[in-house]
Amino acid sequence: MGQQQDVNGSDRHSGSGTTTGGSVDARLALANNPATPQMKLYDLASDPSPLVRKAVAGRTDAPAQALRPLARDHDRHVREEVARNPSTSVGNLVRLVKDADRWVRWAVAGNPACDESVRQIMAKAPDKELRGLLAEVRTLEPELAALLVDDVSPEVRERLATHTHDPDVIIALLADRTVRVRKGLARNARITAEQRAKLARDPAVDVRATLVRTLELDEADLESLVNDRSEQVRLAMATSELIPSHIRQALEEDADESVATAARDYGRKPAASPTVRTPRVGHRRPGTGSAGSTTASRAARSRR
Repeated sequence: MGQQQDVNGSDRHSGSGTTTGGSVDARLALANNPATPQMKLYDLASDPSPLVRKAVAGRTDAPAQALRPLARDHDRHVREEVARNPSTSVGNLVRLVKDADRWVRWAVAGNPACDESVRQIMAKAPDKELRGLLAEVRTLEPELAALLVDDVSPEVRERLATHTHDPDVIIALLADRTVRVRKGLARNARITAEQRAKLARDPAVDVRATLVRTLELDEADLESLVNDRSEQVRLAMATSELIPSHIRQALEEDADESVATAARDYGRKPAASPTVRTPRVGHRRPGTGSAGSTTASRAARSRR
């Protein structure tokens, strides 16, 4: 990509080599001014200062002819701004989602103009984080979600499990052998009561503990979990705001003292800490006369 310039670099006050004239600050103000004509924005898109080019790159009213070269700009911050711009063409987003810089690629993922053709590239990208960002898209196409169900990265599958609205994807991920993926489902409010019941019987403690902290459960599931073999799960129940009061009361008699104490203390306000008054300037506390001053002086000397 060539050597990148720092957008906060020294060229901010350099007026040399400009195509529009004036200081960088003046050109930057022009680039940010909503009243600036589009033809002037086209000129500013080739400004020597990355600050000015970045300002143009972020304008939703910038002409396509101005954004096109900025999508290839040697400064990463400029390209990232184009990647965020909802007016950027799909063709430029396709280019930017393959950018060598990860921050540019990730910016494309959040662009509302990103369509299925761009998401298809994301689904097959070697960049795990890019695939993870795709997994969080609510309106993800079923065929792309199906690809991510089998993603090599457990993190990507976990993020898909947490955010998906697709019933078929949820069913597929319930069978995933990786605990963190099923934990993702335990945080997904769109899973059914039957699926919640299945996760309440999950062999992994972390899945059951996550479930009781984040989703409401049927009475039968709660009664089963109140006697869960893991104190971690019972402790999560004792401190979860989603647990009904009668279930928490049952936990007050738990065999594990930490669980019972947490259930009994839930909702109680912490005791007010004693107020320590700061002595007024020039005011000596009682009992700190000459003897107190001498003791303080000795203590100070002993620390030296």
